[in-house]
Amino acid sequence: MNVHEQIARYISDLPRSKSEEMLDLHRRITSMSPDCRLWFLDGRNADGKVVSNPNIGYGAQMIRYAKGGQREFYKVGLSANESGISIYIMGVDDKTYLAETYGSRLGKATITGYCIRFRTAKGLDAGVLDEIIAEALGVAT
Repeated sequence: MNVHEQIARYISDLPRSKSEEMLDLHRRITSMSPDCRLWFLDGRNADGKVVSNPNIGYGAQMIRYAKGGQREFYKVGLSANESGISIYIMGVDDKTYLAETYGSRLGKATITGYCIRFRTAKGLDAGVLDEIIAEALGVAT
């Protein structure tokens, strides 16, 4: 199964209301950067144990670890969870940047160093969310 099929299956297996929001977000992100690399991580580690929620990734960058290692990883991640949806903005060095830059304008969301969590996208300012994702992917809005 290719990454497009994995993403489609993941989204369609979610409860209907969450599936609709995830599909809308997925389409919005891919329309911003139609040629970006897509990822699908099923949440399992190398031993097959579930360690996180499945997530969809967009774009590619090199992540450098404190101990000197590095690996390729996505720039923006999208994941459904029990309480709503999370968007991950990877590679943010300043852990206060997202909250300080966008927090007052985004709407009903919790923003940590690299994660934006919300119950439903209806409580967000779509333009501000697009601005965050476009900046992370390095595309114009």
